[in-house]
Amino acid sequence: MAEAEIARGLEGVVFTETELSFIDGQNGRLYYLGYPIQELAEHSSFEEVSYLLLHKRLPTADELAVFKEKLVKNRSIAVEKVASFADYPRTAHPMASLRTAISELGLFDPTEEDTSFESLYEKSVSLISKFATVTAAIKRLREGHMPIEPDPELSHAANFYYMLNGKRPSPEQEKLLDVALILHAEHGMNASTFTALAVHSTASDIYSSIVAAVGALKGPRHGGANEQVMKMVQEIGKPEAARGWVQGKLANKERIMGMGHRVYKALDPRAVILKKYAEIVAKAHGKSTEYEILTIVEEEAGKVLNPRGIYPNVDFYSGVVYSDLGIPTEFFTPVFAVARISGWTAHILEYARMDNRLLRPKAKFVGELDRKYVPIDQR
Repeated sequence: MAEAEIARGLEGVVFTETELSFIDGQNGRLYYLGYPIQELAEHSSFEEVSYLLLHKRLPTADELAVFKEKLVKNRSIAVEKVASFADYPRTAHPMASLRTAISELGLFDPTEEDTSFESLYEKSVSLISKFATVTAAIKRLREGHMPIEPDPELSHAANFYYMLNGKRPSPEQEKLLDVALILHAEHGMNASTFTALAVHSTASDIYSSIVAAVGALKGPRHGGANEQVMKMVQEIGKPEAARGWVQGKLANKERIMGMGHRVYKALDPRAVILKKYAEIVAKAHGKSTEYEILTIVEEEAGKVLNPRGIYPNVDFYSGVVYSDLGIPTEFFTPVFAVARISGWTAHILEYARMDNRLLRPKAKFVGELDRKYVPIDQR
């Protein structure tokens, strides 16, 4: 047999086709179904983007109204299920709690094993809606408060804010959260999306696929990176310490969190959009210290890293935005999941429309063969 070429980290391996998103990493561009992310962030809503991903087209006004109504009807979770969330240890990472909660939703869904396309679609809509409810309930319970019932009069973003914080957001806060959800909704064949498809390809239920995706997103090299950025800001402490801190990290060849991306060799377009909103937040709500630290880190690190094609990614400024919205650092990644559930389910539906071929890669064997077994009393 010919010598197998190993693609470390599956770098460059193409196993399927998709229409959902296109990333032009060299020029820093991102498209959902061909629409530039800048236009969607400015003019669309998370509900419309979710429809776009699931249906592969923008809705009419009537179609969007029906879709929004379906999302609203799926928001509530049975009281007994929410009560079980209270038993989760508060020392556990919120992503671990979210992973367990979504598994519970599947456990009590009588249609869990129905993998028909129609059932997958209905469960996808339900999961998009319930991810926000579950995440908010977990946060409230960890803080010693009772979960808040969804408000059917509010948009997805506004209702999520309300369930998190117990008060309705201002129009600016609603837009801010809506934009953040849009920017995180989809991003190609990343680790968590691939994980979801790997499980789905076995003909397992959609809950198993999504639980696996949550587990992948939990990792600090994927969704957890945004937490690390805020920890970096806290470690630096004050703007005047930022340049020296960066210089020390670079001199020791240590990584600057939130800088660099596997795909982008130019500035991540999502980071550009979030930076704009982070600046608005900094001026309006007193997060100026965090924002100033990040801008100095970006400038100082950029002197060395930009020529290497390393720029801020979406995680770099998202923490300041989330912090202003009353979201604790440990909940940054669950909020990411509240957005990315749209992309995960859209990819599952797209793969289901194809042949849903079982993913079965190979590994190059480098061990010994025909080794002789030695009885345990002779070892």
